[in-house]
Amino acid sequence: MKKIFLVIHLFLASSYLFAQEIENYIDFVNPLIGTQNMGHTFPGATAPFGMVQLSPETNQVPMYNAEGQYNKKTYEYCAGYQYGDSTIFGFAHTHMSGTGHADLGDFLIMPTTGELTLDPGTADQKQKGYHSSFRHETEKATPGYYEVVLDDYNIKAQLTATERVGYHKYTFNKTEEAHIILDLMSNIYNHDDKNVWSFVRVENDSTVVGYRQTHGWARTRYVYFAMRFSKPIKNYGHKKYDKPNYNGFYRKFDEEHNFPEMAGKQLRAYFDFDVQEGEAIDVKFALSAVSTEGAMLNLTTEVPGWGLDKVKHATQIKWNNELQKIDVKVANKAQKETFYTAMYHSMLSPVIYEDVDQKYRGLDQNIYTSDGFTNYTIFSLWDTYRALHPLFNLIQPERNNDMIKSMLAHQDQSIHHMLPIWSHYSNENWCMVGYHAVTVLADAVAKNTTDADLKRMLEASKATSTVRYFDGIGEYIDLGYVPEDKSNASVSKTLEYAYNDWCIAQLAKANGDDAVEEEYTLRSKYYKNVFDKEINYMRPKLSDGSWRDNFDPLDTHGQGFIEGNAWNYGLYVPHEVENMIEMMGGKDQFSQHLDKIFTTEIEDKYIEHHEDITRDGIIGNYVHGNEPGHHMPYLYNWTNDAWKTQERVRMILDTMYSNDIDGLCGNDDAGQMSAWYIFSSLGFYPVLPGSADYAIGSPLVEEATIQLDNGKTLSIVAKNQSSKNVYVKKVILNGKEVKGNTLNHNDLAQGGTLIFEMSKRPKKK
Repeated sequence: MKKIFLVIHLFLASSYLFAQEIENYIDFVNPLIGTQNMGHTFPGATAPFGMVQLSPETNQVPMYNAEGQYNKKTYEYCAGYQYGDSTIFGFAHTHMSGTGHADLGDFLIMPTTGELTLDPGTADQKQKGYHSSFRHETEKATPGYYEVVLDDYNIKAQLTATERVGYHKYTFNKTEEAHIILDLMSNIYNHDDKNVWSFVRVENDSTVVGYRQTHGWARTRYVYFAMRFSKPIKNYGHKKYDKPNYNGFYRKFDEEHNFPEMAGKQLRAYFDFDVQEGEAIDVKFALSAVSTEGAMLNLTTEVPGWGLDKVKHATQIKWNNELQKIDVKVANKAQKETFYTAMYHSMLSPVIYEDVDQKYRGLDQNIYTSDGFTNYTIFSLWDTYRALHPLFNLIQPERNNDMIKSMLAHQDQSIHHMLPIWSHYSNENWCMVGYHAVTVLADAVAKNTTDADLKRMLEASKATSTVRYFDGIGEYIDLGYVPEDKSNASVSKTLEYAYNDWCIAQLAKANGDDAVEEEYTLRSKYYKNVFDKEINYMRPKLSDGSWRDNFDPLDTHGQGFIEGNAWNYGLYVPHEVENMIEMMGGKDQFSQHLDKIFTTEIEDKYIEHHEDITRDGIIGNYVHGNEPGHHMPYLYNWTNDAWKTQERVRMILDTMYSNDIDGLCGNDDAGQMSAWYIFSSLGFYPVLPGSADYAIGSPLVEEATIQLDNGKTLSIVAKNQSSKNVYVKKVILNGKEVKGNTLNHNDLAQGGTLIFEMSKRPKKK
């Protein structure tokens, strides 16, 4: 293992600092990759898988306009930050990285000087409100650290974080009264009813605690905090922006000035300090989902003292330890930065969701203590089952095992007795289709990376798959497909359910339950019921058994699919690829169909209804910016043209990713987009999670060393690899040539050497 050397700052883009003798992995990460266009990621401070993700908010966009219509601009701020902005409204403590929908943005802090204003203002009105302009030249970002100068106040802001505590340092360069604003109204995806209640309590001259409850994507969400300042507060107060009809006998008090309790739906609080020129005020801000007592325990345990550099240094060591799990040699610096940024993105979620004493808030809103596992949240499973969780089985098996146990705890607490669909912060938001927690369970079983109880996993999966009132499952069970007249996106649902049921069959097989294996193997073939052999496409069917009329296989709107069409999403049968190919005319015809997908330009009219499908992520009709097609470049492996997989994969690696601010072609979707890049760069990809097989691609790396949790290492060598030598001539694992186009996870987990012999000429059959 390489010795770790840390540098203090990481300058953006062209001004990276590099250790001269010992490689420092954080030096190859650019946290601003993917911060343009759709607000994919955030450039703030966080620890690996940290609950606190402290980052600047560069605009405050309401979810609805004055007419009550959805404001499409809010989609750009899923992560709170847009590189094209020149304003900062403050620094919030919770974010989601690159999701197609949003929430969070809790507890925004903004330092100001001069006359106090609690109105944030708007980005188009400079110096009106508490927001400030900033310049990218003053930004510095590295894993675990963010720095910027707030130009309107000449305040230098420095941020770092542990798993549960955000650490702020604000250096004031004017001798005026300083204000620290705590905005309890600010949210991501904000609307008038998002805040249910807020409460703040000033405990003493430097300690403040409180909580807020919000109603957003997470319907009932509680977040508690404990905040401590490095110097005594001079004055404090707040302003209510709602007008309560009843306030009891609190009307006796002047609540707005130096009154130690603040409560209401819409609050902004402030804390005043006397500062000298060049003086810094440090703020420690801890989170908890359980209580203010839990937040205070997190604060005093994780950051007992003062000193930003000490906290930053410890967090960057944690990042370096995680990033060095894969050590790569690639052709140039840009590729290395892109690879390690993808590694960084893959460790932003799911997040740890328990206090240091292991207490957490469960799905039923009761408080639990985790027993034998660490509890996690933010499971964007329709995205992440495809490659992120399989990546964890390779380089984070212990964490993934904890995530599985978190999913099982979720199922225990669910009134529906269901595993998570898309869950975060003690809530289920029901987003997207399928029940993909079962895939995560089956994948870990196939790869021998979980010690969770097999029977419990099977029973939880069966319970999830039989909730008849969820998203067309009742009709799916009765008819063998989801009918479009009963449930939209019916083809996508049928395909995903069929695959999920194959995963349940694998769990049954591992349990030795032949009857359940047979039942779910039968259900896994229901995809055939939405295949129209007359037109050779998957197609929406009605409950009377007829095909839906006016079907356009190119359209992505209202045609039975979600985030895709019949051309791309219609090829989602990962558990029976050979049969799908046979249904569609055989290997050669299927290969030609794939060619057509990659080379036929999709017209704007077919994607105009989807804000999350953009030109940035499209090659022909292949949409890399959306997950349903991520396996498609690898499907040539099941035809006579495996060399086309190698060609397509390298094209996508080269064109859909970069080390610039627009380095992602779509939402990172909680790490899935980045996990695709990592796997594909190494030369293989999990087309079928729930099995131990990987499909062979074309490695971008020249060499790679994977540190496995069992203490072994897997070395990957791509001989003669170059931008032109993209074709695989031969694959050798531990001295034995690999036959066919797959690798087995359990073989790779034994360590050793995997050699790809590369060529500039395709190996055609």
